[in-house]
Amino acid sequence: MGEESTPLLPMKQYFVYIMSNKSRRLYVGITSRLFTRVFEHKNKVLPGFTARYQFDILVYYEEYSEVVNAIAREKEIKGWRREKKLKLILADNPDWADLSAEWEESPAWKAISETELRPMLKRRPPEL
Repeated sequence: MGEESTPLLPMKQYFVYIMSNKSRRLYVGITSRLFTRVFEHKNKVLPGFTARYQFDILVYYEEYSEVVNAIAREKEIKGWRREKKLKLILADNPDWADLSAEWEESPAWKAISETELRPMLKRRPPEL
């Protein structure tokens, strides 16, 4: 008899990311759905700090397989002074490019707007 094989479960991915805006303010966050979360930031789907300050440029991200490691890293980066965060970003992204720019051409990006954004907009309270 052969060995029983355990079905492979898809590995969960977690991302620590940094968003910026035209004023180069920084926002550090964590998510398991980077593509969707960046879409939400860019389209100001959720009201609050990131929508108010228009964080719409993905300038940095790291990927983790364990949520505890991602949470620890997010807390670590959030505790840094701005200068240290800038060194981290500029080491990988010296041109301050939007790392998600090419995603907007993806059919999946459009699918997010059709499947996820529309219901959220219906629930969103009117702006005063």
